[in-house]
Amino acid sequence: MRINWDYIKLAFLSVAVVALYGFADQRNQKRMVDNVSVKFVGDNNLYLTEDAVNKLLIQNYGPLKNTPKEQLVLNTIEEVILSNDMVKNAQVYLTVNGELVSKIVQRKPIGRIEGVSKFYLDDKGERMPLSKHHSARVPIITGKITGKSLEDAYVILDYINKDDFLRKNVIGIHIEDEGKYQLKFRMENFVVNLGGVDNLNKKFSNFMAFYAKAAKDNSLEEYTAVSLEFNNQVVCTKI
Repeated sequence: MRINWDYIKLAFLSVAVVALYGFADQRNQKRMVDNVSVKFVGDNNLYLTEDAVNKLLIQNYGPLKNTPKEQLVLNTIEEVILSNDMVKNAQVYLTVNGELVSKIVQRKPIGRIEGVSKFYLDDKGERMPLSKHHSARVPIITGKITGKSLEDAYVILDYINKDDFLRKNVIGIHIEDEGKYQLKFRMENFVVNLGGVDNLNKKFSNFMAFYAKAAKDNSLEEYTAVSLEFNNQVVCTKI
């Protein structure tokens, strides 16, 4: 009987590959975590610090360095990090060098509420606690804080953040009542009576046309109030 050496070689090679893979996998599982690192993605303003993340992990898992890699459940570590109110998203993974990396995206505040309770509104319109590590430079919201007025304030803030001029210049929103909102600008003495959140695009287009003309005429300092409450009009009050 003729022996087919090609089949024998192929079978031997397959067994060798499986054995090597199993050996490598077993060796990899026995490896320890060599280092633990935290990386923040995006905004450089740290409302949550690396030390705070490490402390959170230690409280739940103890020191992770020198922990056998097979003992780690990465999904549960991500869930622990996401439990922090400052975290928007988290990704945890192990590198081939045995480093446990936590990549974190922080929540982004767009307004700060100054009322009986003090907190931020984030870019999703959700409440976000103040941070002891960093204070965000965002418009201050004052006045009659209610659930509905906060919803409206978020609509205004969201619009402001999409416009470069408004984002740089609006420093405050005062809630006189539900449906009556007043804006404060950084460099101007006048306030802007916005009214409600209806037709914001038209209201701000009218305001920008007024502002450009008044700036050209050097007359901005002559006004104490600018009202956008009336349809397609800008009504100004002079000193």
